[in-house]
Amino acid sequence: MTNCIEIKGLVKKYKTFTLGPIGLTVPGGSILGLIGENGAGKSTLIKSMLGIVKPSGGSVTLLGADPDHAKEDIGIVLDDCFFSEYLRVKDVNSVLGRVYKGWDRGLFTDYLDKFGLSGAKNIKELSRGMRMKLSLAAALAHRPKLLLLDEATSGLDPVVREEILDEFLDFISDDDHAILISSHITSDLEKAADYIAYLHQGQLLMCDEKDRLLENYGKLVCARADLEQVDRGYIVTIRKGQYSTEALIRRRGDFQRLYPRLTVDPVTLDELMVFIVKGGKA
Repeated sequence: MTNCIEIKGLVKKYKTFTLGPIGLTVPGGSILGLIGENGAGKSTLIKSMLGIVKPSGGSVTLLGADPDHAKEDIGIVLDDCFFSEYLRVKDVNSVLGRVYKGWDRGLFTDYLDKFGLSGAKNIKELSRGMRMKLSLAAALAHRPKLLLLDEATSGLDPVVREEILDEFLDFISDDDHAILISSHITSDLEKAADYIAYLHQGQLLMCDEKDRLLENYGKLVCARADLEQVDRGYIVTIRKGQYSTEALIRRRGDFQRLYPRLTVDPVTLDELMVFIVKGGKA
């Protein structure tokens, strides 16, 4: 299995914010979900990978090539629709048909139908959700091998999100295709992603297989006196309430064997982020 994305030591420096250094890989046939709070650097990472913003250091290889030489095989959806508002939806077919060699006009029309988009509408008339659907249709219609998506399911209703997730799973059905998707809707990533990368204040805190990540961490709710008896090596962060204390626990299976009378519940990606951002040190 080859890697569709390889990032080594990527850094982007601004006056008040630094992203990185970031190192990660995305194997073919997989989806990597990129999570993190607003301002963590998710959009900056994707734009740095594409050269939309110039990285301060490091290297990016997409589909075995420099990003500039892989553009034909990359589908992109950023956090807003960048088509002129004065175009009609159907005009995108002609515009991008002159840009991509592999553009499939019939496939683009099929996606418009699937997403309930009227070709006669002006783009400025579309809601945010409809604009994201249009961007997705455009990203998929030239049959790319790699999708880079920034909040691509934002503003979409649950039924359409489910349809798009199914589309993504079909897309990665062979080892030549992969997806990196940044999303605040972590429930979508829990359904579809194979790997999770967690950015916090520009730093890559975690990057692992999703199932292993969720199996490794857990949530302990107990009395403070019980928590004081726990080896601090197992505790990542603590959130103290008036009557009980919550702790994010690592190595959940080992912990449960060592402390069988304390119950550790599974943790969601949302809970994992909240614990790390809002929790106190052990």
